[in-house]
Amino acid sequence: MTIILPDHRTGPAAQGVRIDADPGVDATLEQLYDEHYVRLVRLAVLLLGDVGRAEEVVQDSFVAIYKRWDKLGDADVPAYLRQTVVNRSRSVLRHLRVVRLHPAEVPPDGPGADNDLMRGVRRQAVIDALAQLPRRQREVLALRYYLELSEREIADTLEISQGAVKSHASRGAVALRRHLSTLLEES
Repeated sequence: MTIILPDHRTGPAAQGVRIDADPGVDATLEQLYDEHYVRLVRLAVLLLGDVGRAEEVVQDSFVAIYKRWDKLGDADVPAYLRQTVVNRSRSVLRHLRVVRLHPAEVPPDGPGADNDLMRGVRRQAVIDALAQLPRRQREVLALRYYLELSEREIADTLEISQGAVKSHASRGAVALRRHLSTLLEES
């Protein structure tokens, strides 16, 4: 088996350094794989509860064994492989627990693509409904909701009593709702 590693000594332009693995190591790993893969996947499934993740953990464990082959020496490789599967399964479970505890924030729904159009339609519907109101009701509602004036300020502006402002605002709001609901039913 041939592995290509980046050559960090000559910088990013390097094509890579070839390391040829011992063919005996490859044969031994293939034998280990054939003998232990199914049992290790079953172990990982029992620990993780997911076949796909279990297969990934076992594959990663064999890759880790391959990378550390020179350092294993006389170690009991099947036992080391089992321990690697258990440790990697624990890591996966820890990661999944963190993901569950800290779910990704879903951005709030933003305005739709037709938001500007609908705002214009609603604005025009309100303007059309206001146009149908008597002059005094229209003036009181415009001063109250557009300029956000108090009843006292509206009374002073229109030179009417505060009671008249309340009356015109109440009647105007009822009439405006009626006109808007009529316009919405028509569309």
